[in-house]
Amino acid sequence: MSLKAQITEDMKAAMRAKDSERLGTIRLLTAAMKQKEVDERVELDDTMVIAIVDKLIKQRKDSIEAFTKAERMDLADKEAAEMKVLQAYLPARLSAEEVAAEVKAIVTEFGAKGPGDMGRVMGAVKARLAGKADMGQVSAAVKAALAP
Repeated sequence: MSLKAQITEDMKAAMRAKDSERLGTIRLLTAAMKQKEVDERVELDDTMVIAIVDKLIKQRKDSIEAFTKAERMDLADKEAAEMKVLQAYLPARLSAEEVAAEVKAIVTEFGAKGPGDMGRVMGAVKARLAGKADMGQVSAAVKAALAP
């Protein structure tokens, strides 16, 4: 079953269970998916859906940080609950050690020597680790691997 179909089934299950918080979050996700399909006139595959989920999770993290600074814990808790629902649709994430090993392999493969090669390496790393790792963590690993 595709990820898109799984999300639709989860939405139906949330409706039946009258789980309004989960249903609201899944509806936000389906709206974002439909928007992407309409804007780009494409049928979403699992990779594209994972990218949308990643984007929504990043938005939630930023919101939680802002609400915490503003001492609005009620809103931060709501965003955290939404983020937890969204994270269920991501594949298992790689650990920091696995990311570092993958980056080191790509750096060796490209023969990258220093920070000037960061663009080439990041392009390859993004293609290989899309949806499997946090890109902030990946970027830090690439910088560390290319440091003189």
